Amino acid sequence: MYGFCCCRVVIDNNACEDATVIQVDSVNKHGILLEVVQVLTDMNLTIRKAYIASDGGWFMDVFNVVDNDGNKIKDKEIIDYIQRRIETSAGFVPSRRGSVGVMPSEEHTSIELAGTDRPGLLSEVCAVLADLRCNVVNAEIWTHNTRAAAVVHVTDDSTGCAITDPKRLLMIKDLLCNVLKGNDDLKTAKTMLSAPGVMHRERRLHQIMFADRDYERVEKTGVRAVEERSSRPQVNLLNIEKDYTVITMRAKDRPKLLFDIICTLTDMQYVVFHGMVNTTRMDANQEFYIRHVDGLPISSEAERVRVIQCLEAAIERRASEGLELELCTEDRLGLLSDITRIFRENSLCIKRALISTKGGKAKDTFYVTDMTGNPVDPKIIDSICRQIGRSALQVKHNRSSLAPKPPHQETTMSYLFGNLFKARTFQNFKLIRSYS
Repeated sequence: MYGFCCCRVVIDNNACEDATVIQVDSVNKHGILLEVVQVLTDMNLTIRKAYIASDGGWFMDVFNVVDNDGNKIKDKEIIDYIQRRIETSAGFVPSRRGSVGVMPSEEHTSIELAGTDRPGLLSEVCAVLADLRCNVVNAEIWTHNTRAAAVVHVTDDSTGCAITDPKRLLMIKDLLCNVLKGNDDLKTAKTMLSAPGVMHRERRLHQIMFADRDYERVEKTGVRAVEERSSRPQVNLLNIEKDYTVITMRAKDRPKLLFDIICTLTDMQYVVFHGMVNTTRMDANQEFYIRHVDGLPISSEAERVRVIQCLEAAIERRASEGLELELCTEDRLGLLSDITRIFRENSLCIKRALISTKGGKAKDTFYVTDMTGNPVDPKIIDSICRQIGRSALQVKHNRSSLAPKPPHQETTMSYLFGNLFKARTFQNFKLIRSYS
């Protein structure tokens, strides 16, 4: 029996030997694929395989998923929760644009930032927030292609609640905008208040960077430029009989990769009608048959180039560069300002950061390189650990040293039509059919 959202979710641990199979059948609507993928990624599930079909008025999706340890989902409470979340997943809030936005809520004030990336930028932002007695409760910061974006949730240090005074909100916005402008960056001079509403933080980051046109690649020269070009994800587009545009992608596999791609396609107003996802130990291969919401495939070379650029950017934004540092310590006002200042004074460049607090404890993750984008000298890391405290700051993984060589490019027509045949015959999946 279908619920109010006309959606049926079946979760099965017997259909596949090494993964839990989740099948979703629903009335079709634009964005539903993103809603489902968002639920799975929010639950920290890894999608190993997926089959997507949404022709006509009905949507069917099959996912093979595992938990963080690579195991099936066995806990009944978690299974029930996943099922409820997918069946009742809400719609989206319309996109909000702007370089700096301040959105009050009951629990915290949400601040959105976008600007040109530069060494020490996060340190400057955190210093301003600390001076204004704003306590950062959680945040996520991305950098890509000389651009930086952040969604930061702050509270008033004196009340522990959201900041609601309009004059204070305007002051916060103006001071942060001055930091983002730098000396002569007119691109980040725009400011506006965010519209009311709630937006998934990671989807909002994609939208901010897309609006900031981070997909317009700033080409470099030299050896490092050659290395960057060779390690880019492989994205290829081909129109099939004027019905669909086929997108094939190959990239290093990582958590939330499918979410990032579907998020970008959805926000660019493309609909996925068929799709296949298959991951190996290191790589992810994805193939999607898409049309624009107007029903047409990609029709011009300019549009084709733009879609490729935007998908490359979506894949690269969350890709973690450099050394992973994890901070676990008691939270306090100005903690983030102090930590990022120490990083800046030791010539570290923060490529990405995830900030969170819970129960008075701060748990922050930073991905850092030196100022030139190269691996950090171990002596500098040792010095920083001594300053902050070895029990508080831990070195996790060096992403640069772990990165595999780029996979061999495969763009032949036989690859495309081979996967099209697989999609139509459901060869790679055992589908669950349950009727009530």
